[in-house]
Amino acid sequence: MMKELFPIKQVMGFVFSLVLTAVALAVYFLDMSFQLGMTILLVTAFIQAALQLVFFMHAGESNDKNAIYTNVYYAIAIALVTVFGTLLTLIWGYM
Repeated sequence: MMKELFPIKQVMGFVFSLVLTAVALAVYFLDMSFQLGMTILLVTAFIQAALQLVFFMHAGESNDKNAIYTNVYYAIAIALVTVFGTLLTLIWGYM
């Protein structure tokens, strides 16, 4: 009875979130190089976003999970096009 009531999935997601936050804090406190620090931060940020989506927003638990994941992939594609289009135009000088 108690096993069904205890939210082990949410607790594990919370623990993983704390670990990822500790890794991000380690980047700051260990004074890493810019490239290494940004790589670690980007990887942990994407893992954290996926963790939040699956564990806390229950994205895979509904009947329309394919539509939810399709919308997430579409949003990521639009974000990447926007970021790299901006870099291409403003920083790298192509127009």
